[in-house]
Amino acid sequence: MRITQKGQVTIPVNIREKYNLRPYNEANFIEEKGRVYLVATPKKNQRGHTLITQLRGTATVRMSTDEILALTRGKK
Repeated sequence: MRITQKGQVTIPVNIREKYNLRPYNEANFIEEKGRVYLVATPKKNQRGHTLITQLRGTATVRMSTDEILALTRGKK
């Protein structure tokens, strides 16, 4: 594994999948006894929170709660 000029590394896909590491997850580097460890920060539903944060304020249609519920329930 190489470190890029910007100090970046690619985490292998099998490690990302095994530990459920996703884009925008938080992580820390811990130095201990001459070694450096990457430690993922555990957060409940972090991916969902990130998606909601990114989408907040992007809706273009203004609907009331009753209108949205009518759509989801199939009422006209």
